[in-house]
Amino acid sequence: MKYIRFRYIRWAVLALLLIGVWMFRWIPGAGEWYAREVYPGLSVCLSGVASVVPFSLCEVTVIGIGGFLLVYPFVARRKKRSGWHILGREVEVLVWVYVWFYWGWGMNYFRNDFFSRSGVARVSYEEARFHRFLEAYTDSLNATYGVQMSLSETGMQNEVKRIYRHVPERFGLTVPKDFQHPKRSLVNGLYSKVGVLGYMGPFFDESHVNHELLPAQYPFTYAHELSHLLGVSQEAEANFWAYQVCVRSANRYVRYCGYFGLLPYIYRDAYRILGEAGCKEWASHIRSDIMRELRAKEIYWGERYSPWIGAVQDAVYNWYLKGNCIPSGTKNYGEVTGMILSLPENWWQ
Repeated sequence: MKYIRFRYIRWAVLALLLIGVWMFRWIPGAGEWYAREVYPGLSVCLSGVASVVPFSLCEVTVIGIGGFLLVYPFVARRKKRSGWHILGREVEVLVWVYVWFYWGWGMNYFRNDFFSRSGVARVSYEEARFHRFLEAYTDSLNATYGVQMSLSETGMQNEVKRIYRHVPERFGLTVPKDFQHPKRSLVNGLYSKVGVLGYMGPFFDESHVNHELLPAQYPFTYAHELSHLLGVSQEAEANFWAYQVCVRSANRYVRYCGYFGLLPYIYRDAYRILGEAGCKEWASHIRSDIMRELRAKEIYWGERYSPWIGAVQDAVYNWYLKGNCIPSGTKNYGEVTGMILSLPENWWQ
């Protein structure tokens, strides 16, 4: 009798959590309320638990759930459980995973977009405006090149966190904690094969960075993944914060990494707006050493990339993003330049 009562209580709680996810998805402003009022405390609790262990608690959880789903039918069959019982139990587990994902972090997808929170309108590309930005960006990229890395990974993490603590409050980012450190993946080689440099672990609010990153990629990638931990869901906005935080560093190498991390997106926009000839003319003003480093980075990751596994991952992730209020899917990464151009120069104050 007690077991039956507990089962109905469990189902009632699960139903309420599931209804809550759907409500937060469709009620205007509910996602923003979650991001500002619920998520900050929840993320501290979950990431605090994860900080106790050096490995990825999120990945261990996923592996454990996957193992349960595979093994349980055989165990249940030996106990003479019916097929409907097995199916019902596994569906319930998957629904718990679904609500855990959204309540733990995923409802940040339903918050107000970057432009609403920043209080500015999205601007269309104007060639003159883009030229001015391109000139300033190129000068800064060239000027910061040539300094060797002088900070350890921990030092770079602390520097990035320090700057994030000064992000204007209206953007609604949470404040990073000292105990929140990036984890290394248990299956890092697989992520390298699909070109993933880092990711956000939603079940325990853990950021992860690929431990095969080149030194010049680490600050930008870490700042990108940390922004997800701080409540950013869109990939373009994560790139925006990675760039803005790195270029505000007191460390010249970290500033260079911020400009270098943005370079592939700027290059695509330059090709699209200026055409092939205009893009080549602009690229000729970038130091040859920087262009060699960019090509070396592409070769480095190309050697690790598996085209067929990568194609599957791209398709799944594109579907995933579109299903979570990001209609442009994986193209969202490249929308960072529009965010930069939309804000006035004094927006940080």
